[in-house]
Formats: sequence, C-alpha cells, structure tokens
Amino acid sequence: MTWSEMQPLLSQACWDTLYMVGWSTLIAVAGGLPLGILLVLTDRGGLLQNVVANKVVGQIVNVARSMPFIILMVALMGFTRWVTGSTIGRDAAIVPLAIGAIPFFARLVETSVREVDSGLVEAVQAMGGNTWTVVRKVLVPESLPSLIAGTTTTIVALIGYSAMAGTVGAGGLGDIAIRYGYQRFETELMWITVAILAVVISLIQFAGDYAARSLHRRGGQSGAAPKLRLLKASTATTKTV
Repeated sequence: MTWSEMQPLLSQACWDTLYMVGWSTLIAVAGGLPLGILLVLTDRGGLLQNVVANKVVGQIVNVARSMPFIILMVALMGFTRWVTGSTIGRDAAIVPLAIGAIPFFARLVETSVREVDSGLVEAVQAMGGNTWTVVRKVLVPESLPSLIAGTTTTIVALIGYSAMAGTVGAGGLGDIAIRYGYQRFETELMWITVAILAVVISLIQFAGDYAARSLHRRGGQSGAAPKLRLLKASTATTKTV
C-alpha cells in the first residue's frame, strides 16, 4: 500500500480516535469529578459523613474499575444500542469508553482531594463557609494540579481503550491496525499506526505534566496565609450577597 493510499485512512482514523477520546474524557470528568468528591465528603470524618453511602458508592466504583474493558463493551451492548441506536461505530464506542473511565477518574479525584490541607478546610468552616463553599473554594482549586495530572492519565488510558474498541468495529487507529495491518498483512501501516499513537500519547502527557507543574508552582508561591485571606474575603462576599 502506497503512502497516498494510507494517508486518507490514517487521517480519518486519527479524527475518529480524537473524537471518541475527546467526548469520553468530557463525560468521564463530568461524572467522575463529583463522584470522587462525594467519596471524600461521605467518608469517616468527612463534611457529609455517611458510612453506608460511602461503602455502597465505593463498592460500585471498585466493581466497575475491576471489569476488563473488552468485557464491559460486551456487557453494555444493549445499553449502547439503546443510547446510540447501534453497537458499531465511533458514537457507539463512546458509551463504554465513558462508563469505563468514570470510576477510574473518580478514584484519581478521590486521591487528589484527600491531599488537600485540612487546615484550609477548617479555616473556611470557621469563617462560616458551608460544604459547597469548601468544595468550590478549597477542595477543587487546591487539588487542581493533581486533578489535571489525573485527567492526563485518564486520556492516555482512553486512547488505549479506543484502540481496543477499534477491534470490534468502533473505528479509529485500532481498527486500522487490525483490519489492514494484521488481517491484510500491511505491516508498514500497522507500525505507522503504532508510531502515531506513541506520538499522540507523548504530546498529551507532556502537555498535562507541564500544566500540572505550572499550577503547582503558582500555588506554592502563594503560600497558606494569602490563600486564607483570599478565602476569607470570598466567604465574606458570599455572605453579603
């Protein structure tokens, strides 16, 4: 196969992969962020302590995380068909990709939020801040560098999952590697696909690490005292309004 024949295939495959991963990441963040915060808030000593709810949610997350992605795709075929009208194609692949990534990202969020200095939380509570204020003004901003790193990890994992989804008709680079590289013995095309995946993952990892380091340095330079003053002013403004 010549390069002129490969180029349109690879271009479409790259777009399909980015489409699947992009939408899956957005859904995973939208679902995993509140779920991870909820796991922290309902744990022992949390602001919304509820041991039963925490155990139930935690167990659901653990079961979902432990399921291999290929099995998850098969198990969700009925739901995927109900949502998208099909079990084949990039739109159909978004459903299992997103559902598989939500518990994965939720655990990363939980770990990130637990690292926030409890002194800041206590300070906001002492100033009259409620749970929503603590989440909005302390937990999310203070854990943002770690959350970005977790998002990067999730994107990289989703790229791997999307390649696996390509083996069952989802499209993307995985589909090209299997359909042309393996089944039609186009070895050169398969290795080009592998190289593209490696470059894309490296770029995403670099961008995520850079963003996380930049935010971490900015947060470290501000110090605890300026943060407390800012939180106090924000809380006072909220109360006035």
